[in-house]
Amino acid sequence: MPHAPGAEIDQTTRMCIDDTLSCHNVCLETSMYCLQQGGKHTEPNHYRLMLDCGELCETTANHMLRGSILDARLCEVCAEMCEKCAESCEQFRDDSRMLACAEICHRCAESCRRMVGKTKAAA
Repeated sequence: MPHAPGAEIDQTTRMCIDDTLSCHNVCLETSMYCLQQGGKHTEPNHYRLMLDCGELCETTANHMLRGSILDARLCEVCAEMCEKCAESCEQFRDDSRMLACAEICHRCAESCRRMVGKTKAAA
């Protein structure tokens, strides 16, 4: 169940908001890095995943901050998107920037799954 607008945000929700905002930032920063690298870093499907992941993370955080009635559903989709982005970034095994992006994406996905679980338990 979402928090009431204006009410204090619980710890699980706060962590998920922080993780989604971090993931948003890292995906956008890493997408700029990819543009500088060129080649496989700018392959359309990979690059699009990074942009989509960053945007969805920001949207999900915004909905949680507002106490949206759909925040758990967005968290479900966000977790899936973050895992796909992480898998794409992990293809660059020798690139620490890409692996760091994959790491935050995995962390965000796990945080979003905890939010979904919390919401289902409260229902």
